[in-house]
Amino acid sequence: MTDITGYAAHLAAEERAAATIEKYVRGAERFLLWLGERELNKELVIRWKATLNGAPASINGAITAVNSLLAYLGHGEWKVRLVKMQRRIYRAQEKNLSREEFERLVRTAEARGSQRLARAIETLAATGIRVSELRFITVESLEAREVTIRNKGKLRTILLTADLSRKLRDYCRRAGIRQGEIFVTRSGHSLSRTQLWAEMKRLCKAAGVEPTKVFPHNFRHLFAVVHYRLHRDIVKLADLLGHSSVNTTRIYLIDTGDEHLRQLEAMRMVI
Repeated sequence: MTDITGYAAHLAAEERAAATIEKYVRGAERFLLWLGERELNKELVIRWKATLNGAPASINGAITAVNSLLAYLGHGEWKVRLVKMQRRIYRAQEKNLSREEFERLVRTAEARGSQRLARAIETLAATGIRVSELRFITVESLEAREVTIRNKGKLRTILLTADLSRKLRDYCRRAGIRQGEIFVTRSGHSLSRTQLWAEMKRLCKAAGVEPTKVFPHNFRHLFAVVHYRLHRDIVKLADLLGHSSVNTTRIYLIDTGDEHLRQLEAMRMVI
């Protein structure tokens, strides 16, 4: 029905992030596989939506991808509505990565000789950047300890602490990286989110950390929580994370279920 390569090129021309393009293309492919040889129409899109199951966020991700495809095909009027979600008031405990677990992951990676992985984890947690933004951390940026991030059509500047800069310089010296991107594969390509996630998952068992807690974006969440608890400035935190709205930043600061329960217990409303 349509050329997926052309759709991907369209998304790239719109300057969508690489991770977004990957997600939208994957969603479009699944939809087209479901559609088969049938002629596309609004009724079929609605029927497809009814087949979706799982977490509301996953369902909405699939719908967003297909709505984007429909707009590309010139059928924007066939878009379907997202599933309404009530804002969560607490974060699932099984996804809550503690400071102690983070440190254990770094030390275990170092003990296993996985220096690139250890430094990548530290960089994500110490700067709050997205895994797709690791490519902006370069040898040249270490001297100035300042990095310009270009993502989602916006520019922002992040600072590197003295300790992080020192450890990254030491890693570059040991790995023979003299210029350009620091987090690269052996062939010199940018380290992908998929590859980094796979390395993290292999690290979990050795570090004794639940795999549900270990994924690239969770280190960005850890940065947000630690920064907010220290400084209590959500506006500055939003700027550091590259959020256009503090409402997005609020999602990162949701307490765990245990913390929420302690708050309710402290109210002592049961006589």
